[in-house]
Amino acid sequence: MKKSYLMLALATTVLSVHAQTEYDPAVTIHQTSEEMQEELQQVLKPTFGDYYEGLTKKITFDRMIPPYGLEVTFDKTVHVIFPSSIRYVDLGSNNIIAGKAGNSENILRVKASIRGFETETNLAVITDEGSYYTFNVKYADEPEKLNVEMCDFMHDGIATNRPNNSLDIYLKELGNESPRVVYLINRAIYKDNKRHIKHIGGKRFGIQYSLKGIYSHNNLLYLHTQIKNATNVPFDIDFVRMKIVDRKVSKRTAIQETVIYPLRAFNFMTMVGANQTERTVFALDKITIPADKLLIIEVFEKNGGRNQAFTIENADLIRARQINELKVH
Repeated sequence: MKKSYLMLALATTVLSVHAQTEYDPAVTIHQTSEEMQEELQQVLKPTFGDYYEGLTKKITFDRMIPPYGLEVTFDKTVHVIFPSSIRYVDLGSNNIIAGKAGNSENILRVKASIRGFETETNLAVITDEGSYYTFNVKYADEPEKLNVEMCDFMHDGIATNRPNNSLDIYLKELGNESPRVVYLINRAIYKDNKRHIKHIGGKRFGIQYSLKGIYSHNNLLYLHTQIKNATNVPFDIDFVRMKIVDRKVSKRTAIQETVIYPLRAFNFMTMVGANQTERTVFALDKITIPADKLLIIEVFEKNGGRNQAFTIENADLIRARQINELKVH
């Protein structure tokens, strides 16, 4: 019997100790209060819009664009020649000044605005074909290069040989197509030089203006045109105009025209020499025209009257060749 009482007392003692360990109201309430205070402080803590709270990821070297080195001085001007028109220029500081050279679109003038400035600055340029150029600029009494030509660094198709400035920069007027891709497509059409269309063109005064092909890629159309001068007099081009007009217009009806502006022109020539042939590829927004309208492309001679024109129907536009059939590289 004593043994039974002893075992019962021992079991009661163990349960009592366990109960005190599992539930202590004072301790529980105290911990909950501290947690509530901490949560309240977090809620009332001011925010700075930083969702990552200072957490950053290191930029690796393969993500960096190494800049070119450029020296400038106060008494001389450095000219940087780019392969296409300059779209955007940003200067790192007021120590340098830059601007387009005269009426040129692809030549940038750079010089120091402060004689002998010590702190290195930078210069960034974006061109029409979507290339990005960055320079580290420092002062030199006698710059090593006063005239710098930036080569046409378009992607050659080899991933390991892609230059720094060949980036997929997008410009508003080209929509979802990068200028680099537009340039490569234009160049591929020009180099392919196939005549897929033989019924569109016009010829007067020894000048023949014809359409060699219509191509399509994404939301852009590409028109491959040719001017052949069979005379001994050079043909100076004033401008090219594209417009959509009514197919038939009565005498009492006002003529309605919609002008189409090309987005890009590859190998646009201002003169076709005597007995010479020149070709141009135009890139423009994708268009279709109603059956009662025509697309007219005109070329006007400067200070002359040998103007040329040809018409394109909607049936020709919708049969545009897919650009995937060309080797774009």
